[in-house]
Amino acid sequence: MQMIPQADPGAGYRAQKAEIDAAVARALDSGWYILGKEGEAFEREFAEWLGTTRAVGCANGTDALALILRGLGIGEGCTVATVSHTAVATVAAIEMVGATPLLLDIDPDTFTMDPDELVAVLEDPPPGLPPIKAAIVVHLYGQAAELGPMLAACRANGVALIEDCAQAHGARLGGQKLGTLGTAAAFSLYPTKNLGALGDGGVLATDDFELAERIAAIRQYGWKERYISSMVGINSRLDELQAAILRVRLPVLDAGNARRRAIAGAYDVALADGPIAPPVRRPGAEHVFHQYVMRVTNRAEVQAKLKAMGVGTGVHYPAPVHLQSAYQGRVPMGPAGCVETARAAQEVLSLPMYPELTGAQIGQVCEALRSLAG
Repeated sequence: MQMIPQADPGAGYRAQKAEIDAAVARALDSGWYILGKEGEAFEREFAEWLGTTRAVGCANGTDALALILRGLGIGEGCTVATVSHTAVATVAAIEMVGATPLLLDIDPDTFTMDPDELVAVLEDPPPGLPPIKAAIVVHLYGQAAELGPMLAACRANGVALIEDCAQAHGARLGGQKLGTLGTAAAFSLYPTKNLGALGDGGVLATDDFELAERIAAIRQYGWKERYISSMVGINSRLDELQAAILRVRLPVLDAGNARRRAIAGAYDVALADGPIAPPVRRPGAEHVFHQYVMRVTNRAEVQAKLKAMGVGTGVHYPAPVHLQSAYQGRVPMGPAGCVETARAAQEVLSLPMYPELTGAQIGQVCEALRSLAG
């Protein structure tokens, strides 16, 4: 019996090896390796696929968030609300620009930001904090957060709503793609993402042309004219090799997401009538299953049983940001105290999820899931 890994980015490469190798060779032969034709083409193609005015490539998803904040003029003397149940990159990006993170709790069913708490802190900000200038809403595991009330509250209070779409490439809410609903959106292109490079990469998107132009300058030292900084900038560029690879992968992204949903459906059936419930889907949303995440109260026991049956698992994420030593007692929390977040961190468990899973592998996972009912 062969162990099925929870993630397998190498499988994605092998599935498109000839096309990816040809794209890499094309980029290498061009003799231009930073901010060239491959990057420009990927930005155009991504913006067209997403349905936004502009896309701007950068070094990674963390920088994509930080560049949006910088472009909006958000930094020292500002508070940015987000969640604690997220990859730490979300909070790291806020601190990179000198702003203060405010960590809010989650809805326990979907693991995304509790909209009621965001509305509450915007209407009655916690004392002692700088003004809240932005909210970074994380669409976690491939599913949309409940954006309606949060967008309304942000607009009413003059707060920018930034979508963290690092795990939600192609997901929809009310028929509209995530990443097109807020002020701007950030996407990670890490190798395990639904749209992944073969190294680090990121892209941000917005319908605000002036904001995109400002960010495009900031990502390269604030240059609008080469070697002349018109504003304070940083170095965060998507290289040509990764852009070429991403141009191969973007056209098959929607099919990959459909495959992920089909795999999730098979897992749902295997869990039916058993002790573990399938992940909750938000009504009116289209999930893209970056991760298939169950809630289990006896996680270590379930992991051990699945491992014995050749099924690898992961935990996304084992410790919420506010309980990690770098942040604990230092970063403020909202009035809910992140109680649901702490509980979720003890119970979440991710099953194998990537489009290249074979029918036999899916069957093996499903058999292991059915055995949990015994």
